[in-house]
Order: sequence, then structure tokens, then C-alpha cells
Amino acid sequence: MPSTTTSKVSRWDQHGREHVVHVQKAGVQRQLTCDTCGWTRKAQFLPWLKAEEHLAQEHQATVDPSASAT
Repeated sequence: MPSTTTSKVSRWDQHGREHVVHVQKAGVQRQLTCDTCGWTRKAQFLPWLKAEEHLAQEHQATVDPSASAT
């Protein structure tokens, strides 16, 4: 049985609300799950990009908290 690891993609919307998609990896398959709306999707390739697209399209959450403001 393959080990499972989890990471997340988080973005903020224009109202300052945080939206998170968790990326769970088991073998080559990844399961995406949105905390805000419960959306789920399996993705083998580019799961973080698909998570970012979901957040932008469904929640208008495009502000990256890891981007440095200089």
C-alpha cells in the first residue's frame, strides 16, 4: 500500500476570506478537496494548477499568501 502525503493550496478572495484546496497524494494519483465547497477531483498531473484554477474560477480567490509584498 502506497504512503499518503497531504499538501494544500490556499488563496484569499477580495473580501479577505481564505479558501483552501487540499492535495492528497497516494502513489501517482492525487485527490483534490476544497474546504469551502466540498468540490473533489482526482488528478494525476498538475494537481496544484488545477487547485489554483478551481479557487480562481469558483471562489474568485486569487491572492497568493506566499507571494511577498515588497
